[in-house]
Amino acid sequence: MKESQKNDERGTILLGEALLFGLLGRILYDQLDKAWLQSLIDEDVFSEAPFGAKQRETALGLDLLQKWSQENSAGISDESFDEWRSDYTSLFVGVGEVLAPPWESVYFSEERLVFQEQTLQVREWYRRFGVEPEKLHKEPDDHIGLELTFVSYLSKLALQALEDQDEEKYEKLFDAQRQFISKHLLKWGPQWCNLVGEHARTDFYKGLALLTRGALLALAEQYDIQIPDKIAK
Repeated sequence: MKESQKNDERGTILLGEALLFGLLGRILYDQLDKAWLQSLIDEDVFSEAPFGAKQRETALGLDLLQKWSQENSAGISDESFDEWRSDYTSLFVGVGEVLAPPWESVYFSEERLVFQEQTLQVREWYRRFGVEPEKLHKEPDDHIGLELTFVSYLSKLALQALEDQDEEKYEKLFDAQRQFISKHLLKWGPQWCNLVGEHARTDFYKGLALLTRGALLALAEQYDIQIPDKIAK
């Protein structure tokens, strides 16, 4: 394979990673309003996945998200938005127990605590690449949305290095991304997806859990990382 063709393929993969993980990160971290949710429908965002399209979970997730989009194509009603917001609250905020905690440290703490060792480790990763979360010290840095967004950011940096024909910088970024996802995101992300899928009441979050899981499995495959069996299933 010619080097130019190889770089084109790597560039396509990185662009797909940047787009999909950027989208997932924003959906899962930002406080979404009805207008932005409607824009996802109007722009047909869930028609295809730019990364991980061969994963079974990706296809299943897109099917559910397309179903949700079609049901709300004429406009998200107040009732539909209230159902979405209620699902979001029970899954990630909790009235009592949080059903699918979106913070990494919870999954490694017997007391299910936040702001633990994993939080500080992730914060150091962000600092290493000049990233500072908007809610630093107010909300844990190891939120699933922030970690997905960071993967998107690293993909963009690697893509730029590739376009600049800076192979040394590209290799360093590739290695950094592999380390981050193997030490953090892939150690708990699939388990989080399973919890969302188990407890979600709306097609939106059921589909999003599957789409995210498909993306993570594709990421593991892309970077040749073995996901522990206990969270891979």
